[in-house]
Formats: sequence, structure tokens, C-alpha cells
Amino acid sequence: MAKTVTRRKFIKRAFVAVFTCIAASFGAIFYAREIEPKLLDITTYPIKNPVIPKGFEGFKIVQFSDTHLGFQYDLKQLKRLIDKINKLEPDLILFTGDLMDAPNKYEDTDKIVLILSQLNAPFGKFAVYGNHDHGGYGSDIYKDIMSNSGFSVLLNESRRIELLDHSSIYVIGVDDAMLGKPNLSASVQNVPDDAYQILLSHAPDLADEAATFGIGLQLSGHSHGGQVQIPFVGALITPPFAERYHEGFYEVGGAAPLTLYVNRGLGTTRLPFRFLSKPELTIFTLSSGDLNE
Repeated sequence: MAKTVTRRKFIKRAFVAVFTCIAASFGAIFYAREIEPKLLDITTYPIKNPVIPKGFEGFKIVQFSDTHLGFQYDLKQLKRLIDKINKLEPDLILFTGDLMDAPNKYEDTDKIVLILSQLNAPFGKFAVYGNHDHGGYGSDIYKDIMSNSGFSVLLNESRRIELLDHSSIYVIGVDDAMLGKPNLSASVQNVPDDAYQILLSHAPDLADEAATFGIGLQLSGHSHGGQVQIPFVGALITPPFAERYHEGFYEVGGAAPLTLYVNRGLGTTRLPFRFLSKPELTIFTLSSGDLNE
């Protein structure tokens, strides 16, 4: 015989269910605002390509991106990040844009320089512009900070990374797609066709064009991995030029595809939340092995 539910018990159960939903919602909001943005995923990936010279076997590259200083990410977090990067002993350090959320409103630019100057990499530190680096009349501010911190800001240009045995790879930097003037043709102008090329582009979706230039690896940011991801739905926020590619690895192009990696970045923008999209620091180790190994 089925048990009858009294009106009192029904109201009590309904109240518990509603209260549980409200508590879960507030808990999720607290986690997304106060906890996940302060977490850090350190991910390591091998990059295999027969075009990579054998002298670069085990060559370690660290990518960081999208700090958005001044919105939610602060200088203490940046200092801890730099300490972590230095402990990894990278050969090369690459920053893929959006240093400050609003460059013309950020007052402690000298402190940023002091912190970023502590980064060490024997083969150099390179950076490109993000949309926020150009925004708020920030282009010159960003360039001064990065240059004074020992970074080379690549604006539609390339740099050769050469070992003692004279083998080399190239790092290419293209301007931001939203507020800059990206020019891939100019960027690769002085790069030999048979060289292994690493492209820095803040905007991931430039990969479709970059794949036509014989580029081996593109590193991007901008998307924050969607910043908020909904289970079974995916990324909640996909900004312009990060609508097709917004997190992790992609193979773009035909027979010899470009490998694209989209870093989730470190800070937040617009909304001070991260959910299922933790901040990320990425390490790549080069290998001349076959792509199919």
C-alpha cells in the first residue's frame, strides 16, 4: 500500500529541495569567483615534428598568457607565477598577450617590470600584442613594459633561435586580430621555407590562415578556455577570433597540418569568474620524432 504524503511533509521536502538548489548555486558562485581563479594547472606536452632539428631535442618552452592584471589577477599572483616558471628552467619563454586588463588605468607598471625582469630563459623571452594590450591607448605602455622586462615584442616579424651547432628554429609574432593589424606574410618574410616555425598569435582563429604558410606550431590565448564552461554545453564565452578554437590542441590544415595550442590564460576579464576552466601554465618539450609516434 502506497504511503500518503501529508501536506506538512510535502512542504518540508519542497523547502529542503529549494534550499539545496539555492545553497548549491551560491556554492558554485563562490567557487567560480573565489577559488578556481586562484588555482593553476601546469600542463606539459611533447611537440614532435621531423622538421625540428635534432639539436633541439628536449628543448623546453614555457607559454603563459592573459594575466589581465588589474581586474582579478594581482602582482602577488604574478610573482608566484614567475617563481614557478623559473623553477621549470625553460630554454625559451613566450607570452601570448593581454598583460593588463586596462593599460591606461594601471598604476603599478614599474612593479610589473620588476617582476617580469626576474624571468630567466637562455634563448630569450618573446611576446605579442593581445587586444587588451592595444585597448585603452595601451600599445606603447605594453611595449615599454615588456621591453624593459627583457622581452622582445614581435610585431609581424620573426626571430631566429640558434644553437651552438648552428641549427635553428624561428619564433614568429603576429599582431592582434581584433585591434591590431596582423600580417602573416610580413611575419614570415625572412624565414626559410624548410625551417621549423613557432607562431605566436593572441587570436587562435588565425590558425586557418597560418596553416597556409607552412607553420609547424601556433600558440595562442585570448579565449580563457571559455572562462566559464557548462557541463554538456561547453564554453560559455567565445570572443571574436576565438570562436572556432578555444582550448587545447587542434590540427589545422591538410597533409602537413599546423598544430595549434590554445592556452586558457591566467586571469579573467568582464566576469570575475572561472568555472571548469582553470588558469593554465603550459610547457612544451620539442622533439624531432615522427608526428605519428
